Amino acid sequence: MYLLDPDRGRRRRALVRDKAVHLAHIASNRLGARSRDLRNRAQGVAARVLTGEPSSSADDVLEARVRSEIGHVTRNPGAIQVLPRRGRVTLAGPVLLSEKAGLIARVEGIPGVEAVEDRLEPHDSPGDIPALQGAKGPRSKAERGAGRFESDNA
Repeated sequence: MYLLDPDRGRRRRALVRDKAVHLAHIASNRLGARSRDLRNRAQGVAARVLTGEPSSSADDVLEARVRSEIGHVTRNPGAIQVLPRRGRVTLAGPVLLSEKAGLIARVEGIPGVEAVEDRLEPHDSPGDIPALQGAKGPRSKAERGAGRFESDNA
């Protein structure tokens, strides 16, 4: 009776049809997104298996992830040098003692990080250390790479 009502039945049938079409569109969009995600993940796994090791672009992605997390934990993220190599991340540079433990723990929790090598120089206070005095702005990638670890020429 609800849909066959002579006065309002036509409107009610149109509403039911429109809602069904809307739900079909939502389901289609979600299914398409899931299938694209699974396809991309499968391609990534296949690429890693075929090459046998992560590519240098994987190191670049890992560096970006680490830099992003460092910014949440330390007041002066630009003072810390990050060198990723096949899942192993080396951290170096001055850091406040109160931030060091949280920084290492946060970096260890990042997906893709297998180990963290600690070369950080802990300081009780910023004192007269220019890198801990405050950020002048974001550093360029070339500037970050200029002071890479001299002992890591491998």
